[in-house]
Amino acid sequence: MTTEIIQKCEEAMDKRLQSLDKELLKVRTGRASIAVFDGVRVDYYGSPTPLNQVASLATPDPRSIVITPFEKSIIGSIERSIQMANLGLQPTNDGNVIRIPIPPLTEERRKEIAKGIRKSGEDAKVGVRKFRQDANNALKKAEKDKEISEDDSKSFQKDVQTITDKYTKMIDQRILKKEDEVLKL
Repeated sequence: MTTEIIQKCEEAMDKRLQSLDKELLKVRTGRASIAVFDGVRVDYYGSPTPLNQVASLATPDPRSIVITPFEKSIIGSIERSIQMANLGLQPTNDGNVIRIPIPPLTEERRKEIAKGIRKSGEDAKVGVRKFRQDANNALKKAEKDKEISEDDSKSFQKDVQTITDKYTKMIDQRILKKEDEVLKL
């Protein structure tokens, strides 16, 4: 039972780390990345559809993105969706494809983005600490119910702390790497 508690804790922490990775992929770094459009939904025959399901996205060079709709009739809808997504990007439509130039980020905007990245990292660490607390509470309950001894409880809590430290360090590394990527000119 105790190994199950620790295993669930580690799985939850791993899912939180994966969630952070997805979040960091969407952060604009000044280079073209189609991951920025992961949250963009296009009105496709009355239903909100992910952009990548109604068009192909490509990055022909580091400073631009080209979106080719599968149906030319929805090109205006795609353009509106990108503008409404508030990504700070200006799409241009030539009738066949949508071109999106990626402007270089200003120093002020880079600092804002870095601040947001740190906040995301802190939120991830709060989640990891919550999972630690849940696991420790379960271990203390097992000890109180006489399912495990006090020594075992302390030992397992130490294991949970080791796992927490590992994931906290991994989060810090990812945040530092992404911050460096954003702040580098």
